[in-house]
Parts: sequence; structure tokens; C-alpha cells
Amino acid sequence: MPSTESSPPYILEIGEVSRIRHAFPETTEFFSTYVEDSKQRKPPGSELVSAMTLIPLARRLLDARLDLVVVHVSPHGLVEGLVRTLFRRSALRGHLPLFRGLAQQLLRGAVKVPVAVLDLQDSPSILKCNRYLLQKSTIYFKRELPPDRWRLLMHEGKTPTPRYRRLDRYQSALSRIRPLSLGLPDNLQAGRIPAMPPGGKDIDVFFAGRLKGSSTVRERVLDELMQLQRQGVRIDIQDGGLSASEYLARCARAWLVWAPEGYGWDCFRPYEAAFAGSVPLISRQTIERHEPLCDNEHCFNYDIEAGQLAQTVLRVLNDRDRLLKMAEAARAHVLRHHTPQALAHHIVSTTLAAGQRGPMA
Repeated sequence: MPSTESSPPYILEIGEVSRIRHAFPETTEFFSTYVEDSKQRKPPGSELVSAMTLIPLARRLLDARLDLVVVHVSPHGLVEGLVRTLFRRSALRGHLPLFRGLAQQLLRGAVKVPVAVLDLQDSPSILKCNRYLLQKSTIYFKRELPPDRWRLLMHEGKTPTPRYRRLDRYQSALSRIRPLSLGLPDNLQAGRIPAMPPGGKDIDVFFAGRLKGSSTVRERVLDELMQLQRQGVRIDIQDGGLSASEYLARCARAWLVWAPEGYGWDCFRPYEAAFAGSVPLISRQTIERHEPLCDNEHCFNYDIEAGQLAQTVLRVLNDRDRLLKMAEAARAHVLRHHTPQALAHHIVSTTLAAGQRGPMA
């Protein structure tokens, strides 16, 4: 049932958490693969993938009245997923969602409409268990997208050889890759923007998150932050324990919110900081990005070599009027491009446009 400007598209989505219902709540069927969901606790308006729903789901994938199928990649291969399910504590209580991991496998068969694949995993490569989804995709959206897209197909740490890179099959597949941001978390709403404190900003640099056991990008500059603090820079570091409201309030109080790389380069923190009216301070990007926050316009990027973070902080704090203008520009950019609704519209419109053009070379 092809959609028109006056009728929203009919979409079938498969994954742990729906991304598309933010923009198309009335016309999106969502099948949840989240292993923690149960009949007593499941997303409103969704179906749980189970032995009872697997065959109806397979039939729905063949329904030409759909406009689009959106499928999230699997976080684990079939065997690993089965083992994890069997050894969860919930299994002792009789919760054994053994069929959840089979939902994506249905895409190995025929699908009559365009397919958008969402890969929001931390890994800068496509897991081997999801390679078939790359071949089935109309557009494959990747969060941690390396500048050389061939690195998506790394195997055992080796990049594809020149012979491999000349194969039409893989060249065609990589042409369907697009970057996608995490954007704002689902629980933040554009109508609840934190306001600047009445007394003005009283934090120079704020960070909340794990420092140890995360990325070496974070661990290597901790001494620099402490040195800045000894020089009189107001540093606020919180290793967890903040509620969402308190976290956003701290962001609103800060001139800069430090957003270093974690398990992946793209994370919620820069978008949350901009949403709260602060300027993100981001370690230099290592990925291709979707509608990026631009250096010196919405944020500041710093190089990861020793001393670069401290130099950047001291330099940019000298012009606080500029920081206020940048924070306004960053917030406007995030609200335009990186809300859950905006990202859902981007996914749908990009894939439908590509599907109308036919197979991509």
C-alpha cells in the first residue's frame, strides 16, 4: 500500500526497542525481540516474538501492502543468544524467550518491500551474524561507521584485501550504508528543555559517566582535568549515581560538557548536553556521522594527544558570550535532526526514496 503525503506509510519493525513508532505510532507494527519482555511487561501496542507469533510475522513480511520493513541487527549470533537466554537469572523463574533470536532470521527469505536495517551497536564492524542483513537491506544504517567502509567487513582483525574489494557484490552492499546517530534518548521530550540556572552557570566542565573500565580515551586525560581544577577551573565529575533530572540540571549549569569516546564514539552525551543548553567538548571523531555537531559552531573537538584537552578548555572558556551562542545553535541543531522523531523520519524517508529508485549499484 504505497504511502502518499496525506497517508503515513505502513511499517513493520522488528527489534528490541522501537525507533519508528516515535514518528509513525499509528501505522507501525512492532515485534519485540527484547529477551526481558514478558506478557506481563511488554511495550504498549507491540507483539512479542514467540513460537505463537513467529509464523504470523513471517507471513506479514510477505504482505505487499506494507510500505517498509525496519529490522534491528542482532546483538549476538544464534548460538550465543541461546546460551545467554538459558543462563539468565530469569530462566530460573520460567522465562525462556527461546524464539526471540529467530525474528531477524526471517529476513533471509523473500521480502516484497524496501528494508531498512538499523545497526546501533558499539562495534565499528558488522557482526558476522548480521552480514546477511547487509545483503538484504535497501539502506543499512550504521552508528559506528568507519571512514573506510571496508572496515565494516573486517574478519579476525584483518581488513578486506584488494581482491575482496573489487567484488561487485560487496561494492554494491557498501553503497547502501548510511551513518545514523543515537541522538537524544527516548525519555527526553523537546517540550521539557532545562533552563539555565537563575544565578547563571557555575560549572566550567561537567562529566558524568564511567572513567575506569570504559575507554582509554577517558582514562588518559583524567590527570589533565585534575590539573585544570588545581588551576581554578570549576570541574564537576560524577561517576554515576545521578537521576536523569539531576544529570540534565548539571549539564544546564555547565559551560562545557565533556563527551569523550566510550565503548563507541557516538553516544547520547553530546546530544543531551546540547539539549540542556551546554556546549559539548568531544574527543576528535573517528567515524562518519549523520548531521554532525560541527566543530567551532555547535561544539568543540579536541585531539586525544596529551595536553590537547586542557589547552582547548582554557582557550574556549575565555569567550563565554560565544559559548552561549554556540549552545543555542547546538540545541537548535539537535532538536531539528537528533530527536527520536527526527531520526525515525530520516530512516523512513531515506529508505523509501532508495526503494523507489530500485536496486542501488
